[in-house]
Amino acid sequence: MKPATDEDALARGLAAHLQRWAAALGADAALAQQLAALGLALARATRQGHVCVPLAQALPGCEDALPQTLQRLRASGVVGSPQVPGACPLIVDDEGRVYLHRDFDLERRLAQRVVRAARFDPQPLTSEVAAQLGALFKADADADAVPDWQQIATALALRQRLLVISGGPGTGKTTTVVKLLACLLAQAPQARIALAAPTGKAAARLVEAVNARATNLPAALRERLPQTASTVHRLLGVTPQGFVHHAGRPLALDVVVVDEASMLDLALATQLLEAVPAAARIVLLGDQHQLAAVESGAVFAELAVDPGLSESCRVALEAACALPAGSLRPPTPLQRGALQDSVVWFERNYRFAASSRIGRLAAQIKGGEGDAALATLQEAAQPDTADGELLWCDDADTPPAPRVRQAWLQGHGPYLQAVQQAVQQALPAGPEAAAALAHAFARFRVLCAHREGARGMAAVNAALDAHARQRLALLHAQHPSPPGSAFYVGRPVMVLKNQPLLQLFNGDIGITLPPAPGESGLVVAFAQAGGEVRRVPAQRLPEHQSAWAMTVHKAQGSEFDAVLVLLPEARSPVLTRELLYTAVTRARQRVLLAGSAAVVAAAIAAPTRRHSGLGARLREALAALVPSEP
Repeated sequence: MKPATDEDALARGLAAHLQRWAAALGADAALAQQLAALGLALARATRQGHVCVPLAQALPGCEDALPQTLQRLRASGVVGSPQVPGACPLIVDDEGRVYLHRDFDLERRLAQRVVRAARFDPQPLTSEVAAQLGALFKADADADAVPDWQQIATALALRQRLLVISGGPGTGKTTTVVKLLACLLAQAPQARIALAAPTGKAAARLVEAVNARATNLPAALRERLPQTASTVHRLLGVTPQGFVHHAGRPLALDVVVVDEASMLDLALATQLLEAVPAAARIVLLGDQHQLAAVESGAVFAELAVDPGLSESCRVALEAACALPAGSLRPPTPLQRGALQDSVVWFERNYRFAASSRIGRLAAQIKGGEGDAALATLQEAAQPDTADGELLWCDDADTPPAPRVRQAWLQGHGPYLQAVQQAVQQALPAGPEAAAALAHAFARFRVLCAHREGARGMAAVNAALDAHARQRLALLHAQHPSPPGSAFYVGRPVMVLKNQPLLQLFNGDIGITLPPAPGESGLVVAFAQAGGEVRRVPAQRLPEHQSAWAMTVHKAQGSEFDAVLVLLPEARSPVLTRELLYTAVTRARQRVLLAGSAAVVAAAIAAPTRRHSGLGARLREALAALVPSEP
């Protein structure tokens, strides 16, 4: 028998604890055993990212007598209800979802905060606002794109206190945010605005994108735009004791924009939104089709299920955007939600043309069209039709086929050449050169589904470390590292553990460089938003790894000119539709997909399903809230 893992030992420990607790409160042996089964199933489910587990899944057969089962469990003293949670370790809601008390509390608090924001008294869209919208979007008018959902989303955010925008890369989310902020700053020049994202890389990319898209704004507005963005943890003021900002000590903000919000787990989303003042605007940007958070929940996807508009809101938006009456028709929702007038889907892609193979493949993966996706890949594999934008290597070898290994060496070749040139010219001491090297490294990445195995991230990093040491041997001789050290000049490093004292956070990527005057030993340079570079002695870094390759999960919030997506040799529970879609959409220009047809098809046929009751909690919060008059 396969030995139990430490994680499973924790699950079995919870089960035993619940069984003893129930027995001590007088439960009979059968009920105590049921509670143990609940604890075991729930602990295993939360480890897989679920917020709860269906009672019928944990206790097969109970669905035929759900009311009686609920009554019996709640009578044990170990299981609470939403109405009377008490101090019970487990909560079972009226629809048979089993929660850890902590997760139920987080889900309910998040739902209450979101609904309060969504139902905050809407502001009138005056003629002045309509004129402002017309001026901002006039240059972008396109007869084929009526109605303009970017303009509609901007108007909606000016009317409401909560806006959730879901769209893939290249659909105009950041462009919309820039125009929204321009409107808000024109109305309130002293507005306090924060830009944030779950990772440092995503935050830096958000600032770069905002600055790039602000060039057409009047100088006075452009200068007022935020020049920095932070991680959500930095925004909240993370300390070893917890967050500085919370519901009792809110952020001093009027507007908060969170990019890559699909990466927010239940706990972090709750902490963040509770720390935002009640009257502040909240704008969440993300892609509901991407991977959910690594931790529990799929918060963004659940918030974004319904882009519906009330009649009064639709009429107001049509007037503000100069649209014919009745022309504004939102897409069909995935399911009816509780956030009417708060969600917009962006479905038009401005990055990839309709003929783009990357765009077509991404849409086919997202839509679960396995046969069509394989046909697109087969086109890309033919020499007479391959255009360099999308390439497919039908490969399941372990180790990967020589063609694949050559591709990752070639992909990182320009970066290694840039390191050689910069060090030989003694340039890396300056921030401009360090930032340039970081930019060169960010152009290409190997993305892996797995960490371990012959086709996993660790193996690719080891191969590229060996290649880089050989390629940069002269530099290593000039600037040696201590014996046994993994560091060498040019080594890219990813931080794996938050270190607030050093202002380093999980996912930050730096480049190993020679010491500047006054420094001793190799340093790792981290490019910051705004062009600044932080240099940290290599020996002081928290837990880290080489960053030539990264998992697809770690790549969320990042984009590269080109990616090599390395799939496992066989089907895997990790390999889902959302993972494949996320991997392919990390590329701006080129994708090489290395994996067999069977593995690609299996991934597309395996959408992620996370158990949660956030939709139910949102409906409950909406029903409990006195509606605001429009």
